[in-house]
Amino acid sequence: MDRRSDDRYVKDSTWATLPAVLLGLSAMFFLVFREPLAGTFMLASGVFGAWLCDFTTLSDGLLPDLTAVASGIIVLSLSDLAADLSDAGMVRFTVVLSAALIVPYVLVRWVFRRDPIVFPWGGWRWNRAQWTYLGVVVVAGYLILPWYFLSTGVYQNWPAIHTTDEVARLFIGVNAVGIWDELFFICTVFALYRRHFKLWQANLLQAMIFVSFLWELGYQSWGPLLTIPFALVQGAIFQLTKNLAYVITVHLLFDVVVFLVLLHGHNPEWPTILLTPAG
Repeated sequence: MDRRSDDRYVKDSTWATLPAVLLGLSAMFFLVFREPLAGTFMLASGVFGAWLCDFTTLSDGLLPDLTAVASGIIVLSLSDLAADLSDAGMVRFTVVLSAALIVPYVLVRWVFRRDPIVFPWGGWRWNRAQWTYLGVVVVAGYLILPWYFLSTGVYQNWPAIHTTDEVARLFIGVNAVGIWDELFFICTVFALYRRHFKLWQANLLQAMIFVSFLWELGYQSWGPLLTIPFALVQGAIFQLTKNLAYVITVHLLFDVVVFLVLLHGHNPEWPTILLTPAG
């Protein structure tokens, strides 16, 4: 993607960012505050605002792209997204998360006939700085995540895991959701916002939705102090590298630590390599 296509800004109009802010607020009302009426009002207002911006030439093509984002938010709002490792729960997650990814893709490509959403794999040829950052990710996750999950008790937002089957389900679920996060929030929401907004604007706007989803998933208490920077860094890395393989690898390295912390939280008597708050 060339510089020109990266920077198709909304004519530097502050007003044109308002519809996207309203979509972010709708995600917060749907997923964090559990206020569907307020969420629906915010979402409808955001879509109407996008139409108004296009109509008044404050923007160009904002309505179809924000409608695609709104469709994903609607799909996510239709089901309880609290962690659930039962057969029904995993099927529900698979259906809902798949639909939240597929519906915006179909709308953008075949209904609105705009530049399609892409998933640039990028491959495994990374520079020294990228490999160094992976090491930083592992160290930061190792030091911070056990303290966060165990000192706040938020690990209890995930179901108890004791058997081999439950451990396998947790491992699959944590990693599958981590991959989906990058496909939806970065390659879809962030990329659609970047068609209209500057990098810092698009990044903050996608983070509003990303963090709202993670809150419902279980990252509560002071979790947003971790998830907001993480969402912003992932968006910035993707902007710099256009490498989906890399941002997924970063995410899954965090998720390995999350998996280990959840195992320890529910089974403190099991051996662990983690540095836990208790010592």
